[in-house]
Amino acid sequence: MTGRLYGVGVGPGDPELITVKAARLIAAAGVVAYHAGDGRRSNARRTAAGLFPAGVIEEQLTYPVTTGTTAHPGGYAGAMADFYEQSAARLAAHLDAGRDVVLLAEGDPLFYGSYMYMHDRLAPRYETEIVPGVPAFAAATAAAASPLSRQDDVVTVLPGTMPEPELARRLADTDAAIIMKLGRTFPAVRRALEAAGRLDHALYVERASTPEQRWLPVAAVDPASVPYFSLIVVTGDSRNGPRSRARGEEGRAPRAEPGGQRRAGGAPGGSRPELLVIGLGPGPGRWLTPEAAQALAAVDHVVGYGPYVSRVPQRAGLTRHASGNTVELDRARLALGLAQAGERVAVVSGGDAGVFGMAAAVFEAAEDPAYAGVAVRVLPGVSAVQAVAARAGAPIGADFAVVSLSDRLKPWPVIERRLRAIAEAGLVLAVYNPASRSRTGQVAAARRILLSCRKPDTVVIVGRDVGRAEESLAVTTLAGLDPAVIDMKCLLIVGADSTRVSPAGVWTPRFTEPS
Repeated sequence: MTGRLYGVGVGPGDPELITVKAARLIAAAGVVAYHAGDGRRSNARRTAAGLFPAGVIEEQLTYPVTTGTTAHPGGYAGAMADFYEQSAARLAAHLDAGRDVVLLAEGDPLFYGSYMYMHDRLAPRYETEIVPGVPAFAAATAAAASPLSRQDDVVTVLPGTMPEPELARRLADTDAAIIMKLGRTFPAVRRALEAAGRLDHALYVERASTPEQRWLPVAAVDPASVPYFSLIVVTGDSRNGPRSRARGEEGRAPRAEPGGQRRAGGAPGGSRPELLVIGLGPGPGRWLTPEAAQALAAVDHVVGYGPYVSRVPQRAGLTRHASGNTVELDRARLALGLAQAGERVAVVSGGDAGVFGMAAAVFEAAEDPAYAGVAVRVLPGVSAVQAVAARAGAPIGADFAVVSLSDRLKPWPVIERRLRAIAEAGLVLAVYNPASRSRTGQVAAARRILLSCRKPDTVVIVGRDVGRAEESLAVTTLAGLDPAVIDMKCLLIVGADSTRVSPAGVWTPRFTEPS
């Protein structure tokens, strides 16, 4: 009969924070295992050592590498994978011999701990039980006596090892946060907090619940003194600061200051307030125009669909207003209201804002007399059709049309009628929004319409995620196009009869002989 594996959380360091169940299991254990750094004591063992029974077998699982370099041919990941396999084999030997194994974990076993790697390898073969423990961040908030969240606040747990711009963005977009894994990452984390406008409400806590515990404002911490066993608490109360304006409902415009005065940062010298509508390009930062980048660096608010807002680097003083994909007019009204109140505001779209983007929605909302005093300026961006065409060659070198297959804002019969007219006119056709989770049959329907007027060997280009790491480009024909492989990440370009495929690429002559 095999033994049983227990993953036991021992809490953040204070032995009195070990749960009653964890203490009972440790005191009755035949084998106690724990992880430790090379040449270092195990914090989990130090916490629980007073509960070890006489004669217990101890298994110290010593990491071969932590943050240093390794000569392992697979690098750090390869060295750790081998270590976990070897550690699992050591514990499996005890389990096969019928001995129960208590594997200690600092904090909680399944929260940034090494226990989970043993669980992945051993749980499929052996009976396993996990005993939760008090996580370090709970001890840290208690040490600082600082409420982490209130009512409907969202708490985000972030590793300090994240890329600095992404960390800043996530800090700006959450109510409260815990930042783990500091040590050498602390300087970058501090910069991210400052960029997100959260530095003044960030508390640094070191070795929470232990005799060495200390806490102080992040701004006062010496980066050279930060150990790995530390974390940062960003309280929900910090939302009472610069970011509190972002919590208003979409579409609810802020009121102007009494007497019609605008706050500093709006239109200079009492001139007409202005709202910028900016195209971010299809994805890569290098496709953002210098004009757009300069404008984004000067605004105080960015409004848009969540994934597009996420592409704007977070910095100090920037408030982000992200929302879903079906509230364009609400977004536009919010942005117009902010501009009207004297704020410097940009509405962002992917690609070019004027091509199936936010520009039209902003102008529609701006027809309301309430926003008559706000000027709207559109800054162009690289469109998706330009990006896909450039990757393929020059397929839109002659006359071409652009159609969206989305029937959310226009009925499908209208789309069919336009497709048929384009097909009969012999124009190159760029197809946006070809499919989604709820629209799965429209590509096949469009293909049938086009085939009624076009040759089966008409060239079709399928671009997916163009400009990004996962980019792909395929050249096929109308007859060979498989609608099942098309999704919302795709843009299609259907050639004209004159479109050619050559060794250099796909191109459409600018002039053709009349038939």
